[in-house]
Amino acid sequence: MQFTRRRLAAISAALPGLLALPALAQDSYPQRPVKLIVPFAPGGSTDIVARLVADRMQATLGQPVVVDNRTGGGGMIGSEAVARAEADGYTVGIGTASTLTVNPILLKANRVDPLKDLAPITMLATVPTVFMVHPSFTGRSFEQVVAEVRAKPDFYNIGSAGTGSISHLLIEAMNTDLRFKLRHVPYRGMGPALTAALSGETEVSIDQYPSSAAHIKSGKLLPFAVGAPKRLEALPSVPTLKELGQPDLNELSMTWFGLVAPAKTPPAIQKKLHDAAVAALRDPALVARLKELGADAAAGSAEAFRAKIESGLARNRRIVQAAGINPE
Repeated sequence: MQFTRRRLAAISAALPGLLALPALAQDSYPQRPVKLIVPFAPGGSTDIVARLVADRMQATLGQPVVVDNRTGGGGMIGSEAVARAEADGYTVGIGTASTLTVNPILLKANRVDPLKDLAPITMLATVPTVFMVHPSFTGRSFEQVVAEVRAKPDFYNIGSAGTGSISHLLIEAMNTDLRFKLRHVPYRGMGPALTAALSGETEVSIDQYPSSAAHIKSGKLLPFAVGAPKRLEALPSVPTLKELGQPDLNELSMTWFGLVAPAKTPPAIQKKLHDAAVAALRDPALVARLKELGADAAAGSAEAFRAKIESGLARNRRIVQAAGINPE
């Protein structure tokens, strides 16, 4: 009996310290490198933004942030790897407009609920979309393009990255909001879609500015509008869709990237990740580099990021329903 009492007393004495261990672990986080999962291949816009931010987060966290590209499934494989990872702050990921607000609606194989399985940490950056025509197209301004397409419904072609992609959604929204009918041509990614636009196979095209900038400068593609918070410094004469009276289309056409973690990541660790990312995005050198790529830093609160995901999901469901698009 005496031995049992002694053992119970020892356990009781140790218990407060044992209970404090998780808190101590959070206070000392991170103690090893943090893995940042990017759901797309190296070299693309998502990967470039991720690496720029990861490099500078190290200064605040005191540990390397190592990029791990997990490609496939239109971003589903990487997103699921983040959602199913241990929620200890050592695995985080990049969420995009497509992985967080399109895949859950349009891909039957998607197994990640962005509002239940992931914790939004902060927005990172936005990338503008450029709306262009081939030089053979008669219209040049937004008004001329709209008038020409309305005059010949279902005559002019426009390419997307594939059925069910965010570019497909944008095309359907264009047809609805601008009250005309472009013929949707799905390709296997935006690379082939851009090739088709350059050849004139598709007369109207959409693309992220960083990947189309060289073709705009060479005159091979002619921009008539941009989806961006404000006019691009590189294209000062090209109006935003918001200026043209299309705020919803403007919002939809801005590609964005954000930092996410497994849903059950402790709040204290989420805050450390948030603070490190925001500090990185306030670095003038990083801001300048993003601008060179046609992107804008977009750090904000976790709550604002969650609200953006929620509104994006709601909007995209409306577009899908109105267009009669069936999940793939």
